[in-house]
Amino acid sequence: MTGAVGLARFMLRRERFALPWWLLGVTVLVLIQSTQSQNLYGTPEGLANLRRTVGGNTAVIAMSGPPELLTSIGGEVVFEIFAFAAIVVALMSMFLVGRHTRTDEETGRAELLRSARVGRHAPLAAAVAVAALADVIVGVLVLAAAAGTGLPAAGSVLFGAGIATVGLTFTALTAVAAQVFESPRAVYGSVASVLGAAYALRAAGDTGDGALSWASPIGWGQRTFPYTGDRWWPLLLPVAAAVLLLAGAVALQQRRDFGAGLVPPRLGRATAGRSLRNAYALAWRLQRGALTGWVVGLALLGVAYGSIGDSIQSYVRDNPAVAEFLPGGASDIVDAYLALTVGMCALLAAAYGVTAALRARAEETSGRAEPVLATATSRLAWLGGHLSVALAGSALVLLAAGAGTGAGYGLTVDDAGQVPRLIGVALYQLPAVWSVVAVAALAIGWWPRWSAVLAWVVVGYCAVVALFADSFDLPAWSRRASPFAHTPQVPLDHPAVLPVLILTGIAAAVVGAGWAGLRHRDIGC
Repeated sequence: MTGAVGLARFMLRRERFALPWWLLGVTVLVLIQSTQSQNLYGTPEGLANLRRTVGGNTAVIAMSGPPELLTSIGGEVVFEIFAFAAIVVALMSMFLVGRHTRTDEETGRAELLRSARVGRHAPLAAAVAVAALADVIVGVLVLAAAAGTGLPAAGSVLFGAGIATVGLTFTALTAVAAQVFESPRAVYGSVASVLGAAYALRAAGDTGDGALSWASPIGWGQRTFPYTGDRWWPLLLPVAAAVLLLAGAVALQQRRDFGAGLVPPRLGRATAGRSLRNAYALAWRLQRGALTGWVVGLALLGVAYGSIGDSIQSYVRDNPAVAEFLPGGASDIVDAYLALTVGMCALLAAAYGVTAALRARAEETSGRAEPVLATATSRLAWLGGHLSVALAGSALVLLAAGAGTGAGYGLTVDDAGQVPRLIGVALYQLPAVWSVVAVAALAIGWWPRWSAVLAWVVVGYCAVVALFADSFDLPAWSRRASPFAHTPQVPLDHPAVLPVLILTGIAAAVVGAGWAGLRHRDIGC
């Protein structure tokens, strides 16, 4: 363990810009949800109406949590936000541990550190300590946000502890995966698969007899029942799991070679196939796994959203204040709800497009772009390959979300025609999605060091404007700065072609400007 303390300080310094955003994001989620829930359901009548309309809706329970939480306003907040906050914390823990263990070994940074007076287990211990500290801070911030908005202190402590222990579980799980797999992508893919399985098991358990929920780290946290039962003993499960996984990670690290994993990577072909004939094909090959995951995830989310569409009228009738959060109010509730959910899926599609575009920058900083550019491949073709994945892939993700929403809503109203209808509705948001991706391309071309920050700031800004403009009473000019404010909110609004064409043209011009910037700068800077 020699040098672990110094390494932990060094890792915290490296994370001083990114980590606060993770912490702020979870805190803001809890803060907004708690405030809105208390405004909407703060009375016994409002909470009773919510239990009657939501407590028996299988789709809502599968998305959120066990209906036993709906007996108090604090439990309703946990019901709404716990699963999503737990996913964010789990991803934060995964990236923290993976970046400072497996990624550092792949890039050679760990070898430089190990050449100093650093023990064999020190990097792993430091990475786990940093992630665990971040998880504890998240728990404290969740406690502060919940108690600060008027929820009972005892339940708020349990709420924060439940979120933190989910993060600890995935911190330890990532530590194990970093010993098993040699590639960071394999580490992230395996842990993300476990996270998806945990969410699915929790959903299946909550809609059934509850047994499967006990096989999920997310279910362990939710079944502490903050504000309703205040059970502390389920937290022993994630703590025990984290201890056992960390012990396993240490044991596995002793059995593997530095820089390698216990599972060797599969050897590639001696010569490339025809499917890798150019830079465009290579980019699609590199990103096909991530694209598949986003397509499947958005399709399932669309099904969940669409399945609630038929019951939204009774839900708003029992909770009329909810209509204030729908575009257009209560004049056309179903179409307003569909427009809102499709807009949320469009924001997620924009997030995917940004991640796909920034893959070009990741290839550049890792040095993998240089061997490609050393061939007859031009800079424009190289960047164009990754942007083709970002632009066409975001269209596929949005199409999947529309198809899923149409399928879920069509099944409830027995109308198969809803699938093509809502695919068209979703694709109306595509120019706005492309505009966000174009900003990432512009930043890669002209300000590469700040490209990730600039791109994600734009995504966050669009999300805040789309979801919380009315709650925050934002001025009109700030809303117009978002490209999503200029696309028609179909099916609530009438389709309009001109805004779509203008946004598409702007996106194309911004992408062209990014290409021009790439031509005039050094690669890898």
